[in-house]
Amino acid sequence: MARYTHGHGESVLRSHRWRTAENSAAYLLPHLHPGASLLDVGSGPGTITADLATLVAPGRVTALEATDEALALTGAELGRRGLAADLVVGDVHDLPFPDGSFDVVHAHQVLQHVADPVRALAEMRRVCRRGGTVAVRDSDYAAFTWWPALPALDRWLALYEEAARANGGEPDAGRRLLAWARAAGFEEPTVGASTWCFATPEDREYWGGMWAARILDSALARQLLEERRCDPDELEEISAAWRAWAADPDGWFVVLHGELMARP
Repeated sequence: MARYTHGHGESVLRSHRWRTAENSAAYLLPHLHPGASLLDVGSGPGTITADLATLVAPGRVTALEATDEALALTGAELGRRGLAADLVVGDVHDLPFPDGSFDVVHAHQVLQHVADPVRALAEMRRVCRRGGTVAVRDSDYAAFTWWPALPALDRWLALYEEAARANGGEPDAGRRLLAWARAAGFEEPTVGASTWCFATPEDREYWGGMWAARILDSALARQLLEERRCDPDELEEISAAWRAWAADPDGWFVVLHGELMARP
């Protein structure tokens, strides 16, 4: 298993709880129907999971996470909304379900963090019923783009990619989804792309403020210091650059995602 780069600190959860089925799985929504059984791999704080559960009801949703701690976050969100799901701790490389168990198998921002994304996709393919849908969306860090050009944000990106790869992940996952899917045995996968764009004052405050905090206090920040990839002063400079970007009325940031839909 690869080490999860982000961790589950407050600034990370602030980011992940912003995600919804609409802003993070729009490509999948036309293919859902009431009564479908769905597996959500890497359910995290459960906001997407809960949205999907509502859309496929009365179909059953299963949420899978790698640890009890992470799965408890999913359960808390489902409980807050009065929704039921099966909560399972497991490894995407060796899913604890029989062949053909689900109509839909979904993963958002998961493959970039796993040790063997091809094996993970092969397992997702195995547990999806014949004629069902495997849907995966992953960001591509090297394709992120922003304005104004701030050197400290270039350094932020370089440090993140170094840390993620040291943990056994692949932060530029989006561009690799097609290749990984073909290697996993999917014969006619469909791929596309979509973006998050942060440009309004509210969006800049959210995105820039989140990263300004995250680069100082998160699993990523601790790793960067422990591995001596930078020092505390440099992290403070990066945090200040995020705050400056958020305050700039010309500030604009785009996160590119690759999207994959495939049938077993």
